[in-house]
Amino acid sequence: MLKWRFPYLNDADFEFKEGEQETMFQKLAAKLKISRKAMDSLLAELQLY
Repeated sequence: MLKWRFPYLNDADFEFKEGEQETMFQKLAAKLKISRKAMDSLLAELQLY
């Protein structure tokens, strides 16, 4: 749903190695120009759908 809401995201933005999921979230937050806390809120909101 993030790619639908933010079309400039691509598959590579969601790739991560085992144990590096937090790094992926930090990179996504940076690309979206939001804080990590805002990223958590966004993910929580999307889980409602």
